[in-house]
Amino acid sequence: MPVIETEGLTKYYGKSRGIESLDLAVNGGEIFGFLGPNGAGKTTTIRTLLGLINPTSGRATVFGLDIVSDSVAIRGRTGYIPGDTNFYPKMTGAETLAYFAAFRPKTPPVMRDDLVRRFDLDLSKRCKDYSRGNRQKLAIVLALMHDPDLLVLDEPTLGLDPIMQKEFYDLLNDFRHRGKTVLLSSHILSDVDKTCERVGIIKAGRLVAVENVSELESKKVHHISAMFSDSFEVREFSLPGVTVIRHNEHSLELKAKGEIDPVIKALAAHKIVDLDFEHASLEEVFLEFYGEAGE
Repeated sequence: MPVIETEGLTKYYGKSRGIESLDLAVNGGEIFGFLGPNGAGKTTTIRTLLGLINPTSGRATVFGLDIVSDSVAIRGRTGYIPGDTNFYPKMTGAETLAYFAAFRPKTPPVMRDDLVRRFDLDLSKRCKDYSRGNRQKLAIVLALMHDPDLLVLDEPTLGLDPIMQKEFYDLLNDFRHRGKTVLLSSHILSDVDKTCERVGIIKAGRLVAVENVSELESKKVHHISAMFSDSFEVREFSLPGVTVIRHNEHSLELKAKGEIDPVIKALAAHKIVDLDFEHASLEEVFLEFYGEAGE
């Protein structure tokens, strides 16, 4: 039985669409990426699954429990990081952890001290004095300190520096190796590159695809700008998946989809003075490969 399963799950805010006819299954022991542009319906899905808002129609279960009638039991086994964290400003980090731990007297915060150490979090400061990154660290400790069976994460790496992001990815893999389940919602492709095996892609409130990350990797779009000290022929870059955006005698801009190795080899045939190489945004990947879906 999947840990999370939805059938026709729909949520409208009056006449405004939240999610529509969402069919989704997340298996136990996997880190499942839930991807989509801002406003696609990711947060609505999460809040509905956790019983924070009620669905308009359809059904869903978490641990085989109904998300409406059994929402308290579901939340008791779940760690949640919302997309926008807020804490009592005058409380210290230590007081905040103790306050929330008191709501789960039968589930001790067994991972608290290890998490505080791993994320180098100063618990003596008041929450109002925390930076954005430290507030996110506190949210991570709160969500994980009870060692929940399910983690539901909404944009969990916002505000974290690269070192802490890596620590967080390692932590998620630790959870998965112990048979825990993670639903990771993000619009940042790198969040799922390092952790997930499968992803669901949501657009305009509808699930448009469920893919293995390896398949999504093959759909990546790269923007490349190069400046050469020698001249080149544009036809050298007439390669599968490559579109030349603009060029002159010594410079070239192009967009490459899929396999990048042939492009690198073509560039390496010349003397490069400057090179800029960047991944397209996830929104652009959607436009390239899912533009007609969900409209």
